[in-house]
Amino acid sequence: MAKTGSQNSTRDGLPRKGAKEFLQSISEKQGRKMNSAESAKDIPKFVDFFKGQINLAEAKYPLEHFKTFNEFFVRELKPGVRPIAYKERDDVAACAADSRLMAFKSADDSLRFWIKGRKFSIKGLLGQEVCSSAFIHGSLVIFRLAPQDYHRFHSPVSGTVEKFIDIPGCLYTVNSIAVNSKYCNVFTENKRVVSIISTADFGKVAFVAIGATMVGSITFLKKEGDRVKKGEEFGYFSFGGSTVICVFEKDSIIIDEDLLANSARSLETLVSVGTKLGVSEKSPNTALPNLETCFIKD
Repeated sequence: MAKTGSQNSTRDGLPRKGAKEFLQSISEKQGRKMNSAESAKDIPKFVDFFKGQINLAEAKYPLEHFKTFNEFFVRELKPGVRPIAYKERDDVAACAADSRLMAFKSADDSLRFWIKGRKFSIKGLLGQEVCSSAFIHGSLVIFRLAPQDYHRFHSPVSGTVEKFIDIPGCLYTVNSIAVNSKYCNVFTENKRVVSIISTADFGKVAFVAIGATMVGSITFLKKEGDRVKKGEEFGYFSFGGSTVICVFEKDSIIIDEDLLANSARSLETLVSVGTKLGVSEKSPNTALPNLETCFIKD
């Protein structure tokens, strides 16, 4: 009888128990390759493969500037190409990455509408050290990056970075099939770094950078005790697709209704860094103009 799949993987492509070390070694090997001078020749092929999905005009430097594939992968953008919504208002949160977004009022909603893995929990995501009841019952925003995306992530809020906690783990893919697999939970089993940002308008915000297939490195550009401004660059992922998850404390944010509505239909919303995410519960009556209906008088 012909075999229909690898002994090391399930039918949905996820590794079986015992393959974690294999994934780690493959990721590290790929990471070394992408940091080699030889890898630069793969940049034009990568751009051509994702033709129409990578806007080179936004990049701070031309293609010939990059000496390795990873240098291109973590490329910076020109100043101003990602406008920050209500930049001077710290009570308005912004999207943290160019990504496919899912947003939920609570972790229970996320399990009901999208994450089907039985093992997922806020406590499992954040770890015992930083988890609190306010986070457990708080709001959840998932920014899922694809390989063609700009891979620098930005702070969604203004505040002070209290701490960073490294949590070791696997490097499973973060595609929607993996997220909904019954065999593992990529968000609580993958390698990740949890940062806590203390803010005046949203309380504490947990910012979780999650590694994925071929992502051997998560780099933060801030350290504990630093101030961070909404929309400011916070760090980047090396080669591969990956995910940022932000957990807001209970009753601290009113997430934009269109984002919640799409997520309730199991639809990801394509967003860019700086797009409006929501407003602080402390100022729910502060009117924000509807930019779609604004016009300039002659």
